[in-house]
Amino acid sequence: MPAIHKILIANRGEIACRIQRTAQALGYRTVAVFSDADAEALHVQMADQAVHIGPAPVQQSYLNIPAILDAARRSGADAIHPGYGFLSENAEFARACEQAGMIFIGPSVEAIELMGSKRRSKIAMLEAGVPCIAGYQGTEQDDATLLREAERIGYPLMIKASAGGGGRGMRLLHSGADLPAQLRTARSEALNGFGSDELILEQALIEPRHVEVQLFGDQHGNLIYLGERDCSIQRRHQKVIEEAPCPVMTAELRQAMGEAALKAGRTVNYVGAGTVEFLLDARGQFYFLEMNTRLQVEHPVTELITGLDLVAWQLLVAEGQPLPLTQDQVQLNGHALEVRLYAEDPAQDFLPQTGRVEAWEPALQQGARIDHGLLEGQSISPFYDPMLGKLIAFGATREEARRKLLRAVQDTVLLGVQSNQRLLASLLQHPQFISGEFSTAFIARHFSEHPCLHRYIANAEELAIAAMLFYQSSALAHRAPLTGWRNNASVPLHYRLGLDDQNWTAQLLAHAQGAFTVQVAERTLELTLIDQDAQSLTLEIDGLRQRHAYRLVNGHLWLFTHPGSLRLEDRTHAVIDSQTSVNSGTLKAPMDGAIVDVLVSEGSPVSKGQLLVVLEAMKMEHPLKAGIDGVLKRVQVKVGDQVKNRQVLLQVE
Repeated sequence: MPAIHKILIANRGEIACRIQRTAQALGYRTVAVFSDADAEALHVQMADQAVHIGPAPVQQSYLNIPAILDAARRSGADAIHPGYGFLSENAEFARACEQAGMIFIGPSVEAIELMGSKRRSKIAMLEAGVPCIAGYQGTEQDDATLLREAERIGYPLMIKASAGGGGRGMRLLHSGADLPAQLRTARSEALNGFGSDELILEQALIEPRHVEVQLFGDQHGNLIYLGERDCSIQRRHQKVIEEAPCPVMTAELRQAMGEAALKAGRTVNYVGAGTVEFLLDARGQFYFLEMNTRLQVEHPVTELITGLDLVAWQLLVAEGQPLPLTQDQVQLNGHALEVRLYAEDPAQDFLPQTGRVEAWEPALQQGARIDHGLLEGQSISPFYDPMLGKLIAFGATREEARRKLLRAVQDTVLLGVQSNQRLLASLLQHPQFISGEFSTAFIARHFSEHPCLHRYIANAEELAIAAMLFYQSSALAHRAPLTGWRNNASVPLHYRLGLDDQNWTAQLLAHAQGAFTVQVAERTLELTLIDQDAQSLTLEIDGLRQRHAYRLVNGHLWLFTHPGSLRLEDRTHAVIDSQTSVNSGTLKAPMDGAIVDVLVSEGSPVSKGQLLVVLEAMKMEHPLKAGIDGVLKRVQVKVGDQVKNRQVLLQVE
C-alpha cells in the first residue's frame, strides 16, 4: 500500500486551510501553492512549504497543471489533494498526477470523466435505474437542435453547463423568447469556467428541495453513505445554507435515496469522497441531479452529525486502507447547520465585492466552527470565488443548532468588504426557515421585498456613533483633549454623514467624562463612552451598554453593529455633487473584473436597458446595460481589459 508523507494542496483559501489542519494533525507535511494575489494568504502561512505558481488569473496559476506538478516535484510531495473547485473534478489533472507518480487524493480518472459530464452521467444514471428528470442530453449542440428540444421538453426549462457547477452556466427560462441569448451566455460562462461549452436541457422542477447524499468508497470495493444534507436555501443556483439531516427526511426516504446514491457510485466503482445530488418534490419523489466527485463545501455538517473527519478518511483511502465503518455502523446524532459567508452585495443582485479586510474577528464559541482562510489586511480580489468562509454550528436539536449559528453569524466581525452577513442572520430568523418548511425558491418567495435585499439605511444609533468617532478623530488630529478643545465648546458641532448616495445631518455636543449628546435622524441620543481602543469601543446609548468593532481608514469609518457592517463618510466639508443621477450616460464598472465582451461601437445608437458590455468577475458574468437612450460617444475598454471598480467603461450622450 502506498504511504503518504507530504501533501500538496492544489487549492487556496478556506479549503486549503481546512485540509492542512487535518493533514498536519495526522503528522503529514503540507505544501501550499499560491498566485501573485495570494502571496501573503493564510493557507500559505500555515503550510510547511509553499510554491509560487503564477499570476493572479486562475488560468495562469490554480488551473495551470504543469506549474502545480512542478511545484509538487520541487517540494518533494508524494500526494496531491485538489480540494474543491479549480482542478478538483478535472480528469486531465488526475491523469497527469498519476503519470507523474503522484497519489491523487480523489476518485479514478474514469469516475471523474463520467460524472464530470452532466450529459454522460445522466445517460449512465438512466441505464442504472436511478430516477432522473426529463430533458435533453444529446451530443448535437447547435442552436437549432437545442431550440427544438426545448419546445419538446416544455417550460419552465433549465439550461445547464454539462461540465459545470456552482450555478455557472445555468439559466432558468419560463418561455422560449430569451432562449437564444441565454444559450450564448450559458455557453460563454461554461467555456470560461470549465473549458467546455457543452450544455444539457432539463425540465425545471418548481420549488423542490435540494437534498444530497454523502458517499464514501475505498479501494477494496466497499461503498457506504453517510446520511444526507439539505441544501435548498440558494441564491442564483448557489447554496447559502446547508444542514444535516434534512428536516423532512424519514427513515424510509433516507434508505431509498441512499440506495439510489450507491447505485450511482457503483456505476464507476467509486473511491473516495463523493456526493450524489437529488431534487426532492413535495410528493416525496426524488430525481438525480448530478454527482460531485470531490469533497463538498458543506462537508462539515456531515462531519458534525457523524463525528467523522472526512478529510482524514480521504487520506486513509488514498493510502489503500479500508473504510473504518460499515453501513450498519454509521450513526447520525444531533443536527448541524452551515452558512456561507460571501463578499457580495445582496442589494445589488448579489454582485460580488472586492476590497481590503480591515477587521476579521470570527465568533469562536462552544458548538460553533468557522472554516475560513482570512487574514486582516488581505485583499479580496476579483480573480476568485467570492466565498470568504463558512460558519457551522452543532446542537442536539435543529433549533439548538440554529440558535448557536445565528449567534455566531451576528457576532462575527468583518469590516472592509461588503458581505451577505445581514441576509444570513435574516434567513436564520425567518419563521418559515425555523419551521423547516422551505424549498429552493425560499429566498425568491420570502425575501424579494425584505430590507436585507435592499439598500441599507443607517439607523440613529449608528449615525450617532459615527459622529462621535469622527469628532474624536478630529480632536486627536488637533492634539487636543476630547472635550473642551474649542473656544465655543457649548455650541453643537454640525456633521454631514454619508453612505453611498445617502446623506444625514447630525449635531454633536461633547460633555465632560466621555458624555455626548447627538441629534440625528429626528432623535436625540445620550452617549457615554465607557472604553475605547483603536479597534473597538464600548458605549452606553440611552442606558444600554454594548461593544462595537470599528476601523477608521483614510477618513472612512467601518462600523460593526450586529449583525453586519457599514461604511460611513464624514462629508461635512465635502463639495456636494449635484450632477449625480441614476440615469447617467456614463457606464462604470460595478467591481474589479475583466471585459469579456463589448457589444457596441462608438457612434452607434443605444436604448435604455440595452446590453453594452459583459464583465467577468469572481467566476461569473455580469451584463452591464445602458441607463439612457442616446448615442455611444466613447468606448474606453476592449475585450480582455482588466478594469477597476468605478472605472469608466463607456459614455452615452
